[in-house]
Amino acid sequence: MITEKTNFYRTIDTVIGVISALLSSFFRISKKLLAQKIVYIPLFALLSPINSCTNINSDIGKDNRNDSLSIDSVNSGKRIHQTIYGINVDSLDHEKYSVRQGENLSDILARYNIDKRHIAKCDSAISSVFDIKKLRAGNNYCVVTEQDSLHTLRHLIYEISPVEYFVLSIDGDKISSEKNKHKVIEKERIAEGVIETSLWNAVVGQGLQWELAMKLSDIYAWNIDFFGLQKGDMFRAKYTERWVDTTFVGIDTIKCALFYHDNREYHAIPFDIDGKTEYFDNDGNSLRKAFLKAPLKYSRISSKFTHSRFHPVLKIRRPHHGVDYAAPKGTPVMCIGDGKVVAKGWDKKGGGNYIRIQHNSMYSTVYMHLNGFAKGISQGKNVRQSDLIGYVGSTGTATGPHLDFRVYKNGRPIDPLKLESPSVEPVPVDSMAKFMIKRDSLLRDLRID
Repeated sequence: MITEKTNFYRTIDTVIGVISALLSSFFRISKKLLAQKIVYIPLFALLSPINSCTNINSDIGKDNRNDSLSIDSVNSGKRIHQTIYGINVDSLDHEKYSVRQGENLSDILARYNIDKRHIAKCDSAISSVFDIKKLRAGNNYCVVTEQDSLHTLRHLIYEISPVEYFVLSIDGDKISSEKNKHKVIEKERIAEGVIETSLWNAVVGQGLQWELAMKLSDIYAWNIDFFGLQKGDMFRAKYTERWVDTTFVGIDTIKCALFYHDNREYHAIPFDIDGKTEYFDNDGNSLRKAFLKAPLKYSRISSKFTHSRFHPVLKIRRPHHGVDYAAPKGTPVMCIGDGKVVAKGWDKKGGGNYIRIQHNSMYSTVYMHLNGFAKGISQGKNVRQSDLIGYVGSTGTATGPHLDFRVYKNGRPIDPLKLESPSVEPVPVDSMAKFMIKRDSLLRDLRID
């Protein structure tokens, strides 16, 4: 009995050994055939009456929007072609990574044994299509290598933006580079929402793209105080989204919009004037004005203009001739209108880092408690509306990060929230007929009466 069991187990071991050898030979031969892009007889075709072909993606869980697989069918077999960024990678390996903090192109190339002479040639080739100094940490890149022990680099693809990328190709001493774009699909949408707390929450809270809130706040920046929105205010907008496969890459344009605020309707109709698109109301008046409603976005007013306020630090009552916008440290601060920087420095009376801008012979503005100044801002510099001039901070006499914003008219302080800003030029008379046709068409599409 023991001898029979021993012989049985020996037979099983022999069978397993034969099967293992057959499988090893099969996979070794299959690998060679696949390298030649030809698959003749799949093993499972011998084990099943159903002849099937399965595409196995080795990059499951990764961003494969740039990968494609094309199959040319032949009765006796199948020829498989896989491409990424337009590159045939049938017999090549490819992996995606992100640029690390402080990493540059030379660091990446050196990891693939590219010597200094060839790195210099790569830099030269890329410089014709992209400034390599603008390589950004966090952006994706893809390396395509030979299936050899050295992983010889053949292509490096860097994602400049969600739409643009460049391809660096290396074949010995032959090095080239080109810039390409992904195919962008445009989707037209109509969205609306009711304000409960803020425009941002009304947009993002219903699954819409956050960029819609940014676009609307930019369009209405001169007319609506977004710090003073009320519950029940509403918006409706027709716009175009841009997509690369399943990845959202931005909003192209707001084709028309309506914002209902403070018992008033604010329409926004885009119209080209001298090759530049501006937004106008129903009557052709520009929505853009000489001054923005506020010098920063998405914050709250912590203190208003008053002739008598109890100072939280000094513990005394004194005038507060400005508006305090509470915001996180580092929040960008913008110039509310065109002008010239007439003062920049430290205010010894408690204002900390500050900037004063003279807009015209009548108006000037002051921005205080800044954490720092924007690059290039200096006394005597001309600035344009919406230019970045500094960052929210708590320098000087302050209990926390905020912007103390002040407006002066003929040298006297006035309430920034009551600043009356003149509009820029309306639609020219000779263009009004064309504007009205476009306006009526857009509002009809948006179903606004």
